Amino acid sequence: MSKEARSLNFIEHIVEEDLTMGYTQKDLRFRFPPEPNGYLHIGHASSICLNFGLGLRYNAPVNLRFDDTNPAKEEKEYVEAIKKDVKWLGFEWDTECYASDYFQQLYDWATLLIKEGKAYVDSQSSEDIANQKGTPTEPGSESPYRNRSVDENLSLFKGMKEGEFKDGEHVLRAKIDMSSSNMLMRDPVMYRILHKAHHRTNTDWCIYPMYDWTHGESDYIEQVSHSLCTLEFLPHRELYDWFLDQVVSSNKLRPKQREFARRNLSHTVVSKRKLLQLVETGVVESWDDPRMPTISGFRRRGFTPESIKNFVDTIGIAKRENVVDVSLLDFHVREHLNKIAPRVMAVLNPLKLVLTNYDEGKEEWLNAENNPEDSSAGSRKVPFSRELYIEQEDFREEANRKFFRLKLGGEVRLKNGYIIKAESCTKDDEGNITEVQCTYDPKSKSGSGTEESLRKVKGTLHWVSIPHAITAEVRLYDRLFNDPTPDGHKDKDFMDFVNQDSLKKVIGYLEPSLKDSQIGDKVQFQRLGYFNVDQDSTPEKLVFNRTVTLRDTWAKLEQKS
Repeated sequence: MSKEARSLNFIEHIVEEDLTMGYTQKDLRFRFPPEPNGYLHIGHASSICLNFGLGLRYNAPVNLRFDDTNPAKEEKEYVEAIKKDVKWLGFEWDTECYASDYFQQLYDWATLLIKEGKAYVDSQSSEDIANQKGTPTEPGSESPYRNRSVDENLSLFKGMKEGEFKDGEHVLRAKIDMSSSNMLMRDPVMYRILHKAHHRTNTDWCIYPMYDWTHGESDYIEQVSHSLCTLEFLPHRELYDWFLDQVVSSNKLRPKQREFARRNLSHTVVSKRKLLQLVETGVVESWDDPRMPTISGFRRRGFTPESIKNFVDTIGIAKRENVVDVSLLDFHVREHLNKIAPRVMAVLNPLKLVLTNYDEGKEEWLNAENNPEDSSAGSRKVPFSRELYIEQEDFREEANRKFFRLKLGGEVRLKNGYIIKAESCTKDDEGNITEVQCTYDPKSKSGSGTEESLRKVKGTLHWVSIPHAITAEVRLYDRLFNDPTPDGHKDKDFMDFVNQDSLKKVIGYLEPSLKDSQIGDKVQFQRLGYFNVDQDSTPEKLVFNRTVTLRDTWAKLEQKS
């Protein structure tokens, strides 16, 4: 998007101001810095689009940096998933970086701080350290180890690095101000001991730097100009700047941290801990379950990169947090799929329909437009025969004038085909309708140009020919939570709001043009919704996921509640 296409957001205003205050365009470099401890979710999409969008806007490089400083939670699987998600959204990074690339440099700088009397080894337990930090209104108290000599601190820190101590036996803390109004400045921990193999450095290190010590220094090493974080990191900015003060060389650009508001999505949780709980408890099958708010989940469900980026662009970048209705995301998915998805016919709740005046054994192939929104999409042939399936809900024995589908004595048009009239129906012993007998008007064929073909009837139904239909497993996905803010209740757990009907599996009967469908193919099942072929699909057993319904059915439900 060009600079003139829309007004600037407040982050772009900051960049523009910096360009008038000494920065040059060559100084600009951005980064997206995920921790590889889970899969990216819709919240990360905003950060990805912001940082890579700035790179495109200013023709500036953007790094993909993995903040991999906690081997207890991080895995190579997450690294690969993150890279796949960023690429799928359509972005390319300039340099692939890892905080672990800088472990030696960070250690050397920490050693320098010890020598300058700005860091010390604390031998208190984590509980004692937390207790002596004070409260937001009361100052903390100094550690009994705060005034260790430089030599003792250097010796202990070296011993920590060389594996001489157990996990938790010592930490390295910055020596700042135990009375600071910002509790993050009260001698924050810089390093902890953790005897666990790292996904990249294996067992080379048994001490690992904390986020606050790592992040700003990594930005500095990479010469990132603008380090953009969500609002919860605003209190961290003071510490970010203090750590930079200790290492910044006057002839190098100093990174600038700025914050933007997180956009929360309704009927969703995005905490990695809670998402992991959903996976581990079997509420969902995996991180890429189509009900999950992960980017991989959206991709598997059938969302498009364009729809997610359009959604992110619509909600914008703001200074205040708010909850965005998931219906807005669904709107953008529908809008994009409407343009690109071929129209096909499928029946998910079948009712047999017999055309009594259509010759047995006869078949014909009707012309069907692939996408009325795309003139270049062409057309296909759809088989028609004496025995058809329609949706059960499309027929009633009796109905009022507002029911425009098929009823006894009434007429409808079969999509791309003929006008039919329901004459009678057959029921089983329980009174359930099992078959509808109809007659068809042979002169009313769509597109034939006859006077009868132009005759207007109020209802049009989709259908499939029973002899030609192929079957598929169809997974009908819905919102994972019934409540707009499932993790916003003090007296209830977010798991209490899991929608037990978030997935229904049915056998669908599809027109035969879909028999060669490939994983990822997107279609509109006419009158039913948008669907895509799931990764579980095989040539022998097709599997379709419902991406989104044709209309927002939840809006009506919530208005009634």
